[in-house]
Amino acid sequence: MRVRRRVTLLDVARAAGVSRTTASYVLNGRTEMRISADAHERVRRAADRLGYRPNRNALSLRTATSMTFGMVTDFVSSGQASSQMISGASLACLDSGHLLLIGETEGDPLVERRLIEEMIDRQVDGILYATLVSSQVQVPAPLAGCRTVLLNCRDRDGETASVMPDDFGGGRAAARVLLDAGHRDRVFVVGEEITPGGLSGAARLSGVRTELSAAGAEVADVVACEWAVVPAYESVSKWLSTGVRPTALVCLNDRVAMGTYQAIGEFGLDVPADVSVVSFDASELAGWLRPTLTSVEVPYAHLGGQAVHALMRPEPLRPGVRAVAMPVRRGGSVRPGVM
Repeated sequence: MRVRRRVTLLDVARAAGVSRTTASYVLNGRTEMRISADAHERVRRAADRLGYRPNRNALSLRTATSMTFGMVTDFVSSGQASSQMISGASLACLDSGHLLLIGETEGDPLVERRLIEEMIDRQVDGILYATLVSSQVQVPAPLAGCRTVLLNCRDRDGETASVMPDDFGGGRAAARVLLDAGHRDRVFVVGEEITPGGLSGAARLSGVRTELSAAGAEVADVVACEWAVVPAYESVSKWLSTGVRPTALVCLNDRVAMGTYQAIGEFGLDVPADVSVVSFDASELAGWLRPTLTSVEVPYAHLGGQAVHALMRPEPLRPGVRAVAMPVRRGGSVRPGVM
């Protein structure tokens, strides 16, 4: 099989009728040399026509960078959240001419250590250390001295740069939706506040309480259940069987909301005519439910992109958490004008 020869900078220069130095200055965005607009255009057209791609090895030697980042995760990238984080990080790398190397540990510390060491040996310019569940972590020892940004997690001592969703702000936003619709009384929360290894529940509930309190209202009670469809259905069904009738529910994720919808319907209640429901995640599930679910989005793709941008900045990384806003995605699950 005949291997196609790589197009070189000299090929572009000859096709454009300029010197190799001129072509290099144009394609590398350098401005020290005065080059006419016509020459610029000829070089760009020639590069596009020939399919020229810069030699990354040569660029790495000149800049002392590998133009690659590593991403070490604890999850398998088949779920919506994980795939969006990877997609956001990958696109941010691609836009800046970087390559993202991804390694998944599935929670195995030996695999994690090997992946980190292999990436460092390959001289990546920095590493994203990501978790599927928003959590507090112990930064792996091999990352000491390596430019690192934590993604969807934070370290115990606050010494590492981190990008996380603003779950507290998201909780305030969820409560504000209900307050704006006139809900002040019989507002309940569904879901466990403390989840295994996770930080989201406590932060979301705290945000809900804070926003309601500022308006002179409060959470009437919390219906505790695992963050899954069946446990939510069972817990809400048992709770409704006692005769309690809420006017509004804040579910701590969309799977909890799905189980809650089912329980509400089986007790002859309607969403949103009888009960308004607000949730978190804005997953695909939120759009499948009827009525569609008003849900506070965790912007996973944006989180991934912001973490990459932090790695790319030339200045030293600032320790601590950068909280990314969680926007409200409106559905039809909140009844307006409640008095």
